[in-house]
Amino acid sequence: MTLTQTDMTTDLSIGDDAATVCRSDQVPVERAVAVRAPDGVQIALVRTATGELHAVGHHDPYSGANVMARGLIGTVTVEGQVHDVIQSPMYKQAFDLATGRCTSDPDVTLGVWDVAEEDGMIVLRNNRIAPSGV
Repeated sequence: MTLTQTDMTTDLSIGDDAATVCRSDQVPVERAVAVRAPDGVQIALVRTATGELHAVGHHDPYSGANVMARGLIGTVTVEGQVHDVIQSPMYKQAFDLATGRCTSDPDVTLGVWDVAEEDGMIVLRNNRIAPSGV
């Protein structure tokens, strides 16, 4: 699901380093939705099976398309550790939701933003890990 401007709140700004991007109920479990941050960056918001929220870049660095919110949500085991991931719908690379890193090529990342649920809304904060290219 991609949220349109009418789906989102009208007042996005709540502070210098935070913005409300959508209602909490618009991010279903084990699905991703695409939102646009106030600075224009497209973000994929993900709620895992355990209810944890993640915000990663919507731009797939391998295909060059903004498609990550259409990817599959799941887990992979790497070196004995289980990681929540989003898998690109284009070339099927899996990206760790906590770090944004590609599980098969750790030098490539989607980027990660701080995200929280506050008063029934999803609040996006600063970019913790910058996205990279291929």
